[in-house]
Amino acid sequence: MPSAGNGVANAARRAAAAVLPRLAAGLLALAWLAPATVAAQVIELRIEGPIGPATSNYVTSGLAQAATDNAPMVLLTIDTPGGLDTAMREIVQAILASPVPVTGYVTPGGARAASAGTYILYASHIAAMAPATNLGAATPVQMGGGGPMPGGEPAPESGKEDESAEGEAPAADSDTAKRRKVVNDAVAYLRGLAEQRGRNADWAEQAVREGVSLTASTALEQNVIDLVADSRQALLADIDGREVTTSTGTVTLATADAAIDNREPDWRDRLLGIITNPTVAYILMMIGIYGLILEGYNPGALVPGTVGGICLLVALFAFQILPVNFAGLALLALGVALMVAEAFAPSFGILGLGGVVGFVVGSIMLMDTGVPGYEIPLAIIGATATAAALLMFMIVYLFARSRRERVVTGREGLIGASAEASEDFDQRGWVLLHGESWQATTTTPIRAGQRVTVTGVDGLVVSVAPDQRRPN
Repeated sequence: MPSAGNGVANAARRAAAAVLPRLAAGLLALAWLAPATVAAQVIELRIEGPIGPATSNYVTSGLAQAATDNAPMVLLTIDTPGGLDTAMREIVQAILASPVPVTGYVTPGGARAASAGTYILYASHIAAMAPATNLGAATPVQMGGGGPMPGGEPAPESGKEDESAEGEAPAADSDTAKRRKVVNDAVAYLRGLAEQRGRNADWAEQAVREGVSLTASTALEQNVIDLVADSRQALLADIDGREVTTSTGTVTLATADAAIDNREPDWRDRLLGIITNPTVAYILMMIGIYGLILEGYNPGALVPGTVGGICLLVALFAFQILPVNFAGLALLALGVALMVAEAFAPSFGILGLGGVVGFVVGSIMLMDTGVPGYEIPLAIIGATATAAALLMFMIVYLFARSRRERVVTGREGLIGASAEASEDFDQRGWVLLHGESWQATTTTPIRAGQRVTVTGVDGLVVSVAPDQRRPN
């Protein structure tokens, strides 16, 4: 007869036999799922078009998220003509502070990393370009809508002496001093990035002072970039195993088999990109101004005032971010005010014409930068100014036409009006005028029902005469 101890042991064995297969199946499932969960993914961020506040916010937030996700690398693809200095510096600072390695890649073929794009490429831990791309032209743009600022005095041609060495000293005005300061600051900034990444610092200075550019192959030869890659996959394979120094130390890249996670801008960055487009901000401001004007003409309409108020506030928010010339903004507002004043104090076009001139000049001066993509197209300015001028001339025309019209109200409106005699009279009687009975005087006998014309008004008595234009 089995003992009690043997029964307990048998029960334990049977329980273990039932649980162990299930536990093994669970561990096997976890083993299958684990590789898919921790697979490395390179995060791709894209810089396309002019660099502005929306681009800066998108890239900096993307780098922060990559650090949170412990991504092995951020692939920053670049195709830009340049952009705003403040936005570019924010992106560069985020790259320098990023614990995640950043590879700048100018792509696709035909793309460029011009102006601000050159600074961002130099700041990247690894700089790469696709064939048939270029970078450079990093001269700061003169504030105020001018062309590129000179990077100091031009070098004299070989074989020629500098005639300015003797005689007149060059005029050291404040404008020239300001240009030199900006250029020298940009040179020091780009040289510092080049020295930190071990790239060609002398060419970086040339890119700022002389605005030179390089193709991808030449940039590789001159140690401006690290490699040329035909595609993203080829780039990831080429940089696999390289060591880069980030803000937290040295990192060895493991990207050969990494997948690419393309992070698109969220709705806030897309909305910011739309409203900070100078053309959109300009149109929003025009809608806002004219909406408020229409609300003033028709109090209680609500829709023009509501739409105008919203558009004007959004435009002012965009102008607060964009490099706006406040003199241009004031001229634009003055121009609109003068055109509106033409409707209330007609000056036969003098106020309106001055308003159109102020409007056009202010619109051209509005954007205080010559950065490509951050100017208001002249076609938009011309179309808006033409519409405003046509509206102003229509107001002047209607005013002039109204002065030629016969007065139809008050005492002046009664003179020349047609009436009908209510009775026979030869000196004083009654006539029906505009549906009302008026006492009338005449020097010519009038018969009942006869059409008469009012020739004068004295208080509540009208003077009439037989209407020669109508048959009796």
